Amino acid sequence: MVKILKFGAIMLGLGLILPALASAAETPDDTSLAARVDKLEQSFRGLHNWLDRISLSGLIEVEAGYIDIDSDDPEADGDESDLTLATVELGIDVDLIKHVSGHVLLLWEEDDTEPLDVDEATIRLDGEDVIPLYLEAGKLYVPFGNFESHFISDPLTLELGETRESAAIVGYANDLFDVSFGVFNGDIDEDGKDDHIDSFVASAVYTMPDDVVTDLELTTGISWISNLADSDVLTDEIDGDNIRDKVSGISLFVIANWQERLTFIAEYLGALDSFDAGELAFDGGKALEPKTWNLELGYAISEKLTVAAKYEGGDDLGDLLPENQYGLVAGYALFEGTSLSLEYLHGEFANDDEQDILTAQLAFEF
Repeated sequence: MVKILKFGAIMLGLGLILPALASAAETPDDTSLAARVDKLEQSFRGLHNWLDRISLSGLIEVEAGYIDIDSDDPEADGDESDLTLATVELGIDVDLIKHVSGHVLLLWEEDDTEPLDVDEATIRLDGEDVIPLYLEAGKLYVPFGNFESHFISDPLTLELGETRESAAIVGYANDLFDVSFGVFNGDIDEDGKDDHIDSFVASAVYTMPDDVVTDLELTTGISWISNLADSDVLTDEIDGDNIRDKVSGISLFVIANWQERLTFIAEYLGALDSFDAGELAFDGGKALEPKTWNLELGYAISEKLTVAAKYEGGDDLGDLLPENQYGLVAGYALFEGTSLSLEYLHGEFANDDEQDILTAQLAFEF
């Protein structure tokens, strides 16, 4: 993709330059030649300004993992290891004119998103310096949950609540607040209801000014979704595309950083009511109200080395996610944009299964 963009830019540049050179060569007039050289320089500047409005970003993650499962079920009990190209991301952001921008994120994950997937694709309209309002529409992760983490593995809050949909989000944002409301057509509907745009999400995030408390950075927020069954994981756990009644969900989080060294993360995400018995594949015939939480404490020992510990869990998760999980992680910045991390997690499930996971990750971000 990068090579294609570069080739296109080169061809465009040649298309602008070659005619100017040809015209300049046809006349011996010094004045005319100077004018054409000036025109050529303007063409170069125009091309440079156009390319400046396009930015590329990317992420490559290679992981080696070992998992040991202790279970009463002989089919589940055992251990395994693997080496994978876990993640490849390529982001393209275009800001050609004021108030309008576009974003595309391509994603490839081994054994998960093969072939390449358009993970995000959005158009954003914003007031910038005129009025602090924005509209974002397209394929995106709706603003439900925060999911900040020091760890390689996703927190349980993300596992339960992350929701990617084609949606339209309107919001108000300044240095202190980011408040948004969105609509989308979820994958799971109520029995007897037609397929409509009838799922909603709302979010409010507050960032404390730097001068309120010396050396303390604080961000906190709350979000709500009208149908938690629309989350990526629960959609796959619903038998069919319908449930009796929609179950809304809520998320609350706080992130505090002290002197840019000590970071505390706390988040809760869960259903506000119970799903009917039998609606979730993991409910064992019981009405469940899934909920998760995550607590992390990280410390930057140096500019390059960071260590963190976590304790997370939940309730009414069946065998889908651990009800108790703790772990440690250490990350070291080898070079600019390049890091090496090592993580250990121990999880315990409601059915008394236990798992130990060891993961090493080499990541390159640009």
